[in-house]
Amino acid sequence: MGDATRLLLYSLNSSTFITFLEILTGIDGLLPDPHFEGGGLHQIEKGGFLKMHVDFNQHKKLRLDRRLNFLLYLNKDWKEEYGGHLELWDQNMIQCEKKILPVFNRCVVFSTTDFSYHGHPEPLTCPEDRTRKSLALYYYSNGRPAEETLGTPHTTIFQARPQDNFQLTDPSGTTASTILKKLIPPILVDTYNALRSK
Repeated sequence: MGDATRLLLYSLNSSTFITFLEILTGIDGLLPDPHFEGGGLHQIEKGGFLKMHVDFNQHKKLRLDRRLNFLLYLNKDWKEEYGGHLELWDQNMIQCEKKILPVFNRCVVFSTTDFSYHGHPEPLTCPEDRTRKSLALYYYSNGRPAEETLGTPHTTIFQARPQDNFQLTDPSGTTASTILKKLIPPILVDTYNALRSK
């Protein structure tokens, strides 16, 4: 990770930016995640996807409630035909409310609840030498409105769209393990491999 990327990550966790997010969203008492749990730099290759889901709702280490997702797309010259749209669905998973193309420098901020279904469920159709890149950060608070939660901590919950035939292995032989390898931020893989080789 370069110095500019590191500086950007720190800036997005700064008091100034947190204050901006509080004004933007009306959520007071937001806290950044100094551990970047689940956040950081993400990259997905051709054919990759992320099924519809709601995110984990509580930070294990900090014991705080997850409130906001911040996504910054890093895909220069990204074309509509490459796919990779972020889909935001209604809370009953009946219809897609918004599709967002992951073009360069586009920022998406949305509330994270136990009903905020999102993902990019269609496999990427970009050229082999292109990947869908994004920077993801999450923001927390100590407590949240009761209507935003199922009442218990949970990990990521995947949910099929009405038209999906949801399965862990698809006809092409893509397994859950293969999908996870495509979703894990490269910096985490590098760090894991470096620690393992010691």
